[in-house]
Amino acid sequence: MSTKIRLARGGSKKRPFYRIVVADIRAPRDGRFIEKVGSYNPMLPKDSEERVQLNVERIQYWLGNGAQPTDRVHRFLDAAGLLKREARNNPKKAQLGRKAQERLDEKKAAEEEAAAAAAEATEEAAAE
Repeated sequence: MSTKIRLARGGSKKRPFYRIVVADIRAPRDGRFIEKVGSYNPMLPKDSEERVQLNVERIQYWLGNGAQPTDRVHRFLDAAGLLKREARNNPKKAQLGRKAQERLDEKKAAEEEAAAAAAEATEEAAAE
């Protein structure tokens, strides 16, 4: 049986509260789980100790048995010092799309033409 350590949402509308649970990968997000191993309350300030609570012993047990944490839970475990999370790098994310790049190139070409025309006009005015 493949297991994941993931978040299960609770709380009311616009007031989220998450349980950190160990669940079968086939179980629904908020449905059946094997064990609750912590909680996450995003409504609390980031420096609050009660924002993320972890049962470290049980998490280590489940990691030892092959449970895979989701990305968000992996961040929590990295902050707690249980796992090491490699920083992600997506250098193409900041690049413009093809159409946007074409529009930018056209705009630059128009600005260069306008600057050249203005320079010619000032030279002609200075020559007269």
